[in-house]
Amino acid sequence: MILQLVAETVGWAFVGVLLLYGGVRLFDLLDPIDYREEIRKGNVAAGVIVGAFIVAIASIVIAVILT
Repeated sequence: MILQLVAETVGWAFVGVLLLYGGVRLFDLLDPIDYREEIRKGNVAAGVIVGAFIVAIASIVIAVILT
């Protein structure tokens, strides 16, 4: 019973990470700005945008997994 719960938790965590990664990749493909390069240049605003996007996608993924 406990092993099944652990396996389910690990499985859902893996699905969540894949969905988060896919969302970030899709954001990179659709947005014409290269945020990674902007962050390397020291653009704090680009870092805030990417961070906010990751938090938003993570909250959506969590909500989907929990329902």
